[in-house]
Amino acid sequence: MSSAKSIELRGRRGRIVVHRWSANEPKFVTLIAHGIGEHAGRYAHVAARLVAEGATVYAPDFQGHGLSEGERARFETIDDLVDELASVYEAARKAHPELPVVLVGHSLGGLTSTRFVQRDQPELAALVLSGPVVGGNPQFEALLTMDPLPDVPIDPRILSRDPAVGEAYAADALIYHGPLHRGTLEAIFAGARKVQEGPNFGDLPTLWIHGEGDVLAPLDVSTTAMNRIRGTRIEEHVYPGAQHEVLNEINKDEVLNDVVGFLRGALRAQRQASTP
Repeated sequence: MSSAKSIELRGRRGRIVVHRWSANEPKFVTLIAHGIGEHAGRYAHVAARLVAEGATVYAPDFQGHGLSEGERARFETIDDLVDELASVYEAARKAHPELPVVLVGHSLGGLTSTRFVQRDQPELAALVLSGPVVGGNPQFEALLTMDPLPDVPIDPRILSRDPAVGEAYAADALIYHGPLHRGTLEAIFAGARKVQEGPNFGDLPTLWIHGEGDVLAPLDVSTTAMNRIRGTRIEEHVYPGAQHEVLNEINKDEVLNDVVGFLRGALRAQRQASTP
């Protein structure tokens, strides 16, 4: 895999840095949408596995995150992030008009990806959702009844059973380690309610992966939400004991194998469908 390069796009709220990894002879494009407070650099290992499969990967730092401009971890509506993801999609399609595109979204990025699919109906070969917050989080939503909002940053220990993941998260200067802002929480929960209104995913090949022990996107409310928007071609994996970041879990190789296997099948089906 070539080393990560970056491009810059102009967003409504300032500069967007997009990380890019590429196979020597790319066969498909992958967009990766990260979660709240983090950045796309945390998905370098995912990009490496996908590049080995022939992908060119575009992974933005959403505004207010990572290397991009903007007030840290703040946005007004989920559509702010959807607009940014749409800009990355258009840039990738322009650079590789002949290649199929797949979208991978984790947590808030999963919610953003879902809204993007519903709102813009982009031409995608597949969608992968990792611990998407499409069902919201009743415990966090209850915080909005309090004034002032309690200072409750994300605890790195609840991300993965691998302690090294939490340690690296806590030491990462590009991650926002402060409390979640009221406006941001309101935007997330409003976005979750919006996506549950549909439309569903139709015949878009979709993989939903989730940790059984996820406390940031609890499995029960996530399942209820996914049942409302699932399409006709959905595959799902719930990993026993896993926490929120299944792509960083102690069984991450198993998870990545599931992702790669799913994408191989979806891309193969698309090729067969397009062959006269």
